[in-house]
Order: sequence, then structure tokens, then C-alpha cells
Amino acid sequence: MTLYDPGLQPERTELAWRRTALALAVGSLVSMRVLPVMLDSLVWIVPGIVGLVASALLWIAARARYRAVYRAIHPIENPALLPDARLIAVMTLLCICIGGFALAAVLFAAA
Repeated sequence: MTLYDPGLQPERTELAWRRTALALAVGSLVSMRVLPVMLDSLVWIVPGIVGLVASALLWIAARARYRAVYRAIHPIENPALLPDARLIAVMTLLCICIGGFALAAVLFAAA
């Protein structure tokens, strides 16, 4: 009896994480272009840099997670456990922080 379908689901999941990392990178680049002009300070470029670093780390973590899932589903000699949900938790925390920052930027711009 097999527990997991050895189909294309892990590949689709990794592609979804890649799209998420790409969207984060594009949003970070847009914020680096728009925020310093709108808010008249180069300090507002920092969130864009943080977002770019986060998107690169997310891309790397998604690839590592895919490899771990692949090893768990296709055991050759030593069966491995499926990865935990740390990546999802980190992305959730990052989204909450970005939302809080966006709210602060809007309130700062309105003042």
C-alpha cells in the first residue's frame, strides 16, 4: 500500500512556491522604485531589499523542500520523512510583516 501519489503534485507545488518567490521579488522591486519617490526618503528602499533577499531565500527553501518531498515519496534505500510546515509558517509571518509595513507606509504617507 502506498501512502502518496508519486505523480506531479510535488512539481506543481514547487512551481507554486517559485511563482510566490517571483511575485515577492517583483513587488519588492516595485516598492524600491515607488516608495522612495512617494515618501521622499531613501530609507524606504530597505523593505525592497529585504523583500528581494526573502524571495531568494524562499526560492532556495522551496527547492530544498521539493527535494525532501521527492526523497520521501521515492525512497531508494532509506525512506525519508516528509518536510514539516516551517516554510509555510515563515511565509505567513513574512506576509503579515509586509502587510503591517504597507499599512504603516500608507498611514505615514497620509499624515
